[in-house]
Formats: sequence, C-alpha cells, structure tokens
Amino acid sequence: MSRKKLLWVLLVLFTAFVLAACTAGEDAGEEPDDADTDTAEEADGEEGGEDAAAEETPDLDGKTLYINNGQEPTSLDPSIGFDQVSWDPLNNLMEGLTRLDENSEAAEGVAESWDISEDGLTYTFHLREDANWSNGDPVVAEDFVFAWKHMLDPDTASAAAFLAYYIEGGEEYNSGEGSADDVNVTAIDDKTLEVVLIQPTGFFLDLLTNPAFFPINHQVAEETPDWHAEADTFVANGPYMLDSWDHDSEMIFAKNPEYWDADAVNLDYVHFSMVNDSNTQYQMFQTGELDTASVPPELSDELIDGDNVFIGEYGGLEFFRFNLTEEPFQNKKIRQAFSYAINRDDIAEYVVKQGVEPAYGFVSPGFTAPDGNDFREENGDLVAFDPERAQELLAEGMEEEGYDELPPIVLSFNTSDTIQAIAESMQNMLSENLGVEVTLENQEWNVFAEAQQNLELQFSRSSFINDYADPVNFLESFVSDSYMNRTGFESEEYDELIQKGKSETDEEQRYEYLYEAERMLAEEMIAMPIRYYNVVVLEADGVEGILRHPVGYFDLKYADKTE
Repeated sequence: MSRKKLLWVLLVLFTAFVLAACTAGEDAGEEPDDADTDTAEEADGEEGGEDAAAEETPDLDGKTLYINNGQEPTSLDPSIGFDQVSWDPLNNLMEGLTRLDENSEAAEGVAESWDISEDGLTYTFHLREDANWSNGDPVVAEDFVFAWKHMLDPDTASAAAFLAYYIEGGEEYNSGEGSADDVNVTAIDDKTLEVVLIQPTGFFLDLLTNPAFFPINHQVAEETPDWHAEADTFVANGPYMLDSWDHDSEMIFAKNPEYWDADAVNLDYVHFSMVNDSNTQYQMFQTGELDTASVPPELSDELIDGDNVFIGEYGGLEFFRFNLTEEPFQNKKIRQAFSYAINRDDIAEYVVKQGVEPAYGFVSPGFTAPDGNDFREENGDLVAFDPERAQELLAEGMEEEGYDELPPIVLSFNTSDTIQAIAESMQNMLSENLGVEVTLENQEWNVFAEAQQNLELQFSRSSFINDYADPVNFLESFVSDSYMNRTGFESEEYDELIQKGKSETDEEQRYEYLYEAERMLAEEMIAMPIRYYNVVVLEADGVEGILRHPVGYFDLKYADKTE
C-alpha cells in the first residue's frame, strides 16, 4: 500500500470550526473536529451534512495533489482567518518570518537570519533579498509592520490579536488605550525589521509561525482593502499562489514562481475540495478524486489498522469546564468527585475511537522539555478514574456545603454527533459511579459560545488546539483575566506561575513553573480533561512529503505525488 509520509489533513471527521486556541481566544485553535475551541479552541461542528461536493474534480495540466479542506475558509486575511479551515490554506499561500521545518521547529522563512539582544527583548530580522510577492513586488519590512498593526487595530476585531501582546505597545493599542505608533515594530529599512518585546519570550520564534503574523502586501492592501477575498486580487508570498477560488466549492493553488525557494516545490497544483461530510470525502478517496482523507467514525474499527493510515499526535485537548460561580461547583471536592467518576479510557476507545488517547493531564503530548523528555511524561498523570474516591469526595463536599442533595446538574455542549456521544457517556458514568443524575443540553455553536463566555453554563464542553509550540499556550487560558478562562476561577498564585512561565529565561526553571501550574489546575479541577486530539489520515499511494506538525499547520511545500 502507500508509503506513510507525514501528512496533516484537516480532519474532516471533525471539521469543526477551530477557533484559535490558546491563550486568549478560545476560539481559535480548537479542535479540528467537532468542538468548540479555546483557541485555537473551539472547533465546533462536526460533519456538515451532504455537500455539494460531488461535482466532478477537474483535471489540471500538471502534477496535482487533490485534498480536502472541509469547508470554506473563514477568511484569507491572516488577521481574521484564525481557525483551522483558514490556517491550512494560508500556511501554503503565505510565509512569515519563520516557518516550521521537517522537525517541527521554527526555522528561517522570509527572514534568512535574526539577532536577539542580550536582554532578550529586541529581535532584529533580516529579510531575504529574493523574497517576493506573487505579483513581483519585493516582500519588505513594512509589509510586516502593516500586517501586525492591522491585526492589533481594534477596528479589525482580530481574534488573534492577543498573540501580539508580547510586543511592546501591542495590548495597549488593541485595547484602545494606546495608538498604532506605540506598537514597537519598526521597518529599519526595506529588508530589516526590528521588534521590541515587553519581556523575554523564549518561544517568540515559534509564535511567529502562526499565520496571524504573516505579512500583508501593504501597497496592495491600501489600494484594495478586500484583496484577500478573491483569487484575482490575492497576492501570495508562500510556496503557492491562489489560482482560482469557487467559494464554498473549491480552491486551486498553483506553484508560485516568485517564491524564494520555488525550486523545492514539487507540485504544479493543489486542488482543495470543500466536503464537510466524512463519508462523502471517503468515497472520493476510494474513487481517486481525493489523495488524502479522514476516516469516517463508523469505519474506524475497520480502517484504523490499515497500511495506508497514519495516526499522529496533534496538540489539543477536549475538556469540560466547571462554572465556579454556580452551585454546586463552587466546591472543589465536588468538582474532583465528578472527575474521578469519568472513565476516560472507555470514552477514548469506545466512543471517540480513531486511536485517540485519554487525557490524564491538561497539556497534550508533543512538547519537548529542556531535558529532552516530553512535558506530559515529565508531569505524569494528574487525574484518575476512581469511583470509590469519587463517592468519598462527593459526600465530603456535600457536607461542607450543607447539601442533602445536589442542585440540578445540566451538562451543556455544542451540536455534534461525536460530542453528543461523549456527553451521553459522561451522563451514564456520573449516574452509575456517583449516583448523580445529569440533564444534557445541546446548543448551536453561536448560542453555546456566548453563553459559556458569559458564565451562563453550569458544566460545559470545550476544546483547545495550540496556537504555537509551547505548553504555556494552554495553561495561560486560565489566568484570572483571560478571555478564555470561562470558569470564574481566579488565583493570584496561578497568575504568578504563568507570568514566570512566560518570562523566565532559564528554560529548566521556566518548565518547573509550568509543571507546577498544571498540577495546580488538576488540584483545583476547574476543568476536567477527557481526551487529546490526534491526526488520522488516509493517504493514497504515491503521495509523499506532506508535513504535519504536532503543533502547527498543514504544509505542502515539500509535498510530491509520484505515479
């Protein structure tokens, strides 16, 4: 069968809107499948129903890879398309100062080199002389200044803006307390960019691989503000350019001859379908209309061990939030009791399937600590399944609160077949293992997300997909003033740990702060981890060189397709 090269395809299986994830925006990085997303976080919708996808796939004159994006990108404006269905196309049309390499590490992109000041605050990037836009314009430092200030402009309302708060003046401008002139990003000359940070940030180069930090051709954008909305106005600086775009149906990328590393690009075209139904896209894979596909849930047991299936790590977590401002979850022991009553192994193996791993901590596998070990292995299992301990804690918590019986419990979740199946399993486990009856409440995504943000939900589902490759990205979501907290949890001690976890320059010590912060989350149990995300991909024979990263974006720069 096929050679299983690394491939990261948007899991149509879950194809939810992956809102960005990390720190400040629950909606960006979230899950690739059905979730809400804290970030990268909320992927919300699983399969969409039938799609018009079954239009005939066009034959293109040249080496063409046929893949599926699941649905229409939210936006190809890098500041607005802060979700998985936008990130994957953007990462192949554009390139930032840094780009994830074959080892998933931040390497040179538009910047061929950089200097970092001794205090770790000032970065000076040297742009490639041969970095050009697809229309022939040179990529200049002012393109980055323009793009980043566009992202931070309050009028842009970018969900990604919080990522640029590490830059001096960024948060002030975005919050309306400062001006664009206060943002300390400077074009020293056409090929030199200077950036000043508010504190040392060891993961800054990783952060810059996020599409939110991609440049915008400032001359084109000033003349055509909606340059990103159609193929005939779109300008690219990455391996591919946007050849055509039939909205809600297909996109065709062509090799970008102006790209500085065009010789490394093997494909002539990439054809993106927009099929938001896992069975339809699987059928297209079987008939050769797609070169890659996700595995339909109902075929998981049959296909998961096949020779042409790749299963890999994906930086993300599905979890359930407790609202500490509503009874009975103001009580820590009651929250802990609920967690001990959940059998995560069974949910992963029998409900979600797809080879996913149960989550016994908050930070997903795939983050390498300074000692070379994985963060997850180093900090170990922080939650467990123990029905007897669950019953003990529930009794103790109820006694502390003076409860003869618990107030009614409502578990809320956003619409998705997989999410509903998980919620129903949890409902049964809480009844059988804890004697607690739980009512399920299913809400459409927009209603659900707003209610959760406003602390109107008592017990609710969430997910998170990392925006960049550092454990602090998830952990900072629960600082007291985070938009993504959504639990009512406030702790000066936790806030201080996260601040140290961002600014400490000794990496070993920085990780110690992050380990301690995660242990504190587990002790307080303000959120209940359920399972980690993964990548499950079917790949046709002859397809190779597609890069997928545990944290990062689908990369077709080196992709190839042989007969």
